[in-house]
Amino acid sequence: MTSQTRLTRAAAVIAVGAMSAFGLAACSAAEPSAPAGDGPAVTISYLHRLPDGEGMTPVADIVARWNAENPTIQVEATKFDGAASDMILKLETDINAGTGPCLAQLGYAEVPQMFVKGLLQDVASEADKYADDFSAGAFGMMRVGDAVVGLPQDTGPLVYFYNATEFENLGLAVPATLEDLSSESATAAAAGKYITAFTPDEAMYWLSAQAAAAGDVWFTTENDEWAVDAEGAGSQKVAAFWQGLVDNKQTIVTERWGDGFPKALADGSLIGHVGAAWEAGFLLDSLDGTSSEGQWRVAQLPDFGAGAMTGPDGGSGVAVMEGCEHPAEAMAFNDWFNTQIDDLASQGLVVAANGTPQSSEKMQRQFGGQDVLAALAEASANLNPDFAYAPGFASLTKMNETAAGVGAGTSTVADVFTTAQTTAVATLKDLGLPVAE
Repeated sequence: MTSQTRLTRAAAVIAVGAMSAFGLAACSAAEPSAPAGDGPAVTISYLHRLPDGEGMTPVADIVARWNAENPTIQVEATKFDGAASDMILKLETDINAGTGPCLAQLGYAEVPQMFVKGLLQDVASEADKYADDFSAGAFGMMRVGDAVVGLPQDTGPLVYFYNATEFENLGLAVPATLEDLSSESATAAAAGKYITAFTPDEAMYWLSAQAAAAGDVWFTTENDEWAVDAEGAGSQKVAAFWQGLVDNKQTIVTERWGDGFPKALADGSLIGHVGAAWEAGFLLDSLDGTSSEGQWRVAQLPDFGAGAMTGPDGGSGVAVMEGCEHPAEAMAFNDWFNTQIDDLASQGLVVAANGTPQSSEKMQRQFGGQDVLAALAEASANLNPDFAYAPGFASLTKMNETAAGVGAGTSTVADVFTTAQTTAVATLKDLGLPVAE
């Protein structure tokens, strides 16, 4: 039994009961309807935020193919053109009004809170039929306790990006372990280069994913109470690693989404980066047409102490909403849609389904001909299968606030994990959920 399955349904039920104090509907396990077969057609509504940009296979085209092949299960897909947080508010309003869609795309961190609010169905019996189509780590992100609320769509495993030409010039080896990453950082810094960047504005997902890569599991239950362990052995190892680099000025401290990161990339001082797989789609755009074009590669995340394991930094799945009258048919489409890997890869996704789409011409050009998506698929398969988020995980943006002081020395990296611990416990209690002390 994994740590994740120890998150019992009883805890989820307790959570729902607690949330009822806020006037929210209770959730319940779905009674899957029989597949439509030769019976009258059913209609499944699906709300998504996929980009549908130029050069991508439109969602409408993918759905049209399903509808042509499945006359008794017709799908109506709608694109939501707004922020993810706005879509969550809309879903909550519509579901409570009885007008919500049957399926909707959700970020993994949004799943547990939506479930305990009674907005998602437990479709575990249907989901289990399709589990083998996805990596265990990605499938696990759609679990809350022993409930499963849908199927994964895309993932954001941490990987390692590096400039192969610069590494060769400096005699650096691609780091295979955290110790390698530390020692090679020292060599690079001596030459005025950085093979990592500490990015405070990404601390919440980025550092929690590194703790997961080190084998930690932050959220479990004990005796039907939530337990939080954001300061475990893995977190401590990650904290010691980054604190060492910061103290010795062997990493650049800069916001990922500020001016410093792209500037360091462009001037060649930043030649390596621990980043999410989805960054491969745009990380090197600023180097197009420069002498650095084609020099970078993607490698697996160095071993953080748990072997070939990485952690989740982003990603989303498609969940079955409360009120969906045909969950079995919805899950049949859900599985089919999320296994159309070439179509979904064209949307810029690191697809959660097993299989490897072909890397685009752009990726091959920017990464020197490397089969980038094959490397990312390998990382996706190596996601920590036990690491999942808890209700209220979004409150851990306070980690970013603490991380902002690391460069100036007003806080430590260990303080960031302490913030995660205290904030997560306080948030669960604020939600009225039982927490093991």
